[in-house]
Amino acid sequence: MVHLGPKKPPARKGSMADIPKDLMEQIHGLEVIFGVQPEKLRAVVKHFITELNKGLSKKGGNIPMIPGWVMEYPTGKESGDYLAIDLGGTNLRVVLIKLGGDRTFDATQSKYKLPDAMRTTQNHEELWGFIAECLDAFLKEQFPEGVTGKLPLGFTFSYPCSQSKITEGILQRWTKGFDIPGVEGKDVVPMLQKQLEKKQLPIEVVALINDTTGTLVASLYTDSETKMGVIFGTGVNGAYYDVCSGIEKLEGKLPSDITSDSLMAINCEYGSFDNEHLVLPRTKYDVMVDEQSPRPGQQAFEKMSSGYYLGELVRLVLLDLHDQGFMFANQDLTKLKTPYIMDTSFPSRIEDDPFENLEDTDDIFNKELGVQTTIHERKLIRRLCELIGTRSARLSVCGIAAICQKRNYETAHIAADGSVFNRYPGFKERAAEGLRDIYNWKVTNPKDYPIKIVPSEDGSGAGAAIIAALTQKRLAAGKSVGTLDSE
Repeated sequence: MVHLGPKKPPARKGSMADIPKDLMEQIHGLEVIFGVQPEKLRAVVKHFITELNKGLSKKGGNIPMIPGWVMEYPTGKESGDYLAIDLGGTNLRVVLIKLGGDRTFDATQSKYKLPDAMRTTQNHEELWGFIAECLDAFLKEQFPEGVTGKLPLGFTFSYPCSQSKITEGILQRWTKGFDIPGVEGKDVVPMLQKQLEKKQLPIEVVALINDTTGTLVASLYTDSETKMGVIFGTGVNGAYYDVCSGIEKLEGKLPSDITSDSLMAINCEYGSFDNEHLVLPRTKYDVMVDEQSPRPGQQAFEKMSSGYYLGELVRLVLLDLHDQGFMFANQDLTKLKTPYIMDTSFPSRIEDDPFENLEDTDDIFNKELGVQTTIHERKLIRRLCELIGTRSARLSVCGIAAICQKRNYETAHIAADGSVFNRYPGFKERAAEGLRDIYNWKVTNPKDYPIKIVPSEDGSGAGAAIIAALTQKRLAAGKSVGTLDSE
């Protein structure tokens, strides 16, 4: 007999039969405000397409729709050693990618946690210096004998940047909790290269990319049905290939070797969709998240759907219910009153609690927040997490439907990555159901849906490396990698 260890506990049935009437009324109220019906999703998608098109126009709009200067599909024959770094919301990842030239790659990586204060340091050189130190440590580990020549580096910098060529990135605005002065409006590539040279590291930044564009390209390397790369994580975003004739804002700016039928990867940066609050179903808690954030009025879509804000929404609702006298009577809520003390792992672990009495949830509140909970309170907390998690998934897919409708894709593989997609309980199923509701598909098995969300290849590692390889190839052939005035 083969023993495979303990089975995963069966799913919790979650009876609400014994909940007092006053708490049950609160639960019903939360179900109303956090529920998103199919017709609302379709209205969001319709407005989304309008904003995507505005972003490509000369006038512009809320969604930046940034040309990524990746102008070919990968062939799978790209080869060589490349470094990739990914500056995410919480970690710096350093990756050595060996492209095999036969649609395969080998990756070796290390992860370095960003010190908490780093996201709001007043001296931006601290951030670039930290990255250089991590690269130095990684190279010593991977190349103890040293490196011959310069290693090309693909820099995954997943923040809204404008790029007139692939070797630069002018930060438009910080997101994901970063707020470091002296960087917005400036090119981040020389800032990093300066610190690399200061440490005498044999590294050259060849391409600056967005993780979503990387996800698109890396996944297309292995799956020809890929139509989009999407991220569901600390932030939300999508990337796809358009054609230059459809990008009005590039008219008159392209060199002659980039023709109107040339491909162009577009990094949407659609976390800023509906900043005018015309269509998204905001609750008073979403308004609070926005007003208490470093940048009120910005990143409206991200604040309602991304991982960075899910736990905070849960916290605000619970505090409100306490203030109304429904929960946590005579409890010390000092910790719960700390903004962002509940990261996304809180609702994630609560949704994963397999016990009918929600014993794991009891432990979380007791040990991490110093709050004693009753079984009825825990059932409300669990339902609240389900509602906020479900809303996030359903809203998230509106960006997918909008791109597919804009580009007339009737079938597609949507390559997805990010901590919420990979780890949040039920997210994949809820996202698939959201697409089914938007399109009103009659098929019941998600495997038969015409548009499928599939796990991506490593966008910020392999994707950055493949894009660096494509860029080197273009440069070697004397081809343009940016606008007329950037060459």
